[in-house]
Amino acid sequence: MNWRAIWAIYKFEIARTKRSITQSIVSPVLSTSLYFVVFGGAIGSRIQEVDGVAYGAFIVPGLIMLSIMTQSLSNGSFGIYFPRFSGTIYELLSAPLSFWEATIGYVCAAASKSLVIGLIILATAGFFVPLQIAHPVWMLAFLVLTCITFSLFGFLIGIWADGFEKLQLIPLLVVTPLVFLGGAFYSIDMLPEAWQTVTLFNPVVYLISGFRWSFYEISDVGVGISLMMVMVFMTICLALVGYIFKTGYRLKQ
Repeated sequence: MNWRAIWAIYKFEIARTKRSITQSIVSPVLSTSLYFVVFGGAIGSRIQEVDGVAYGAFIVPGLIMLSIMTQSLSNGSFGIYFPRFSGTIYELLSAPLSFWEATIGYVCAAASKSLVIGLIILATAGFFVPLQIAHPVWMLAFLVLTCITFSLFGFLIGIWADGFEKLQLIPLLVVTPLVFLGGAFYSIDMLPEAWQTVTLFNPVVYLISGFRWSFYEISDVGVGISLMMVMVFMTICLALVGYIFKTGYRLKQ
């Protein structure tokens, strides 16, 4: 394993974030804070509790998931797309490192940035609502696994996209709606029975449910199923990344 090459890619990506810290860190934290004000204040005054948890506190895991998913996708996709756009991808392909080493460097950098944002939002939430974390180890595990999984997904988007506008296509039109419809701001038990069944086909439900369980020990699906779904999604993304580097899809064009 070429750890020096991995570290070089990681440092480069982190340095790029430092140069645009307002856009990379401050902006998503402020946006999420507005969700706390609007949903926690306006709607929370009408919905007192959900499953025995104050509504403002209930939506915290969903808001954190919404933020880290979108940020992981954005960081992961832009990290690999920019070398393709600028033509420096050929230097990466000719360097003495395997495709797994390149993937580790880019994905770890994207996941690290998203993890920092998630932890900052978690700390910020404490100023708006009373928080409790019943299982901090599981909370951190779900946080890290989600950051890595969606950074891998973003990495795939960055390879697939042939323009800057396509980098935002899937996050805006697919992932964000799935998060809103995946129980981020409500329990799926509040839906009609038919819609509860339909919602179970939304993979984001399992991520949010498992993450919320680590806070309040309440979930819409079993925590074991949630963890399994995260691992399945990560495995699929890893398999697709391996296929792309093996075939050179969109990398050598």
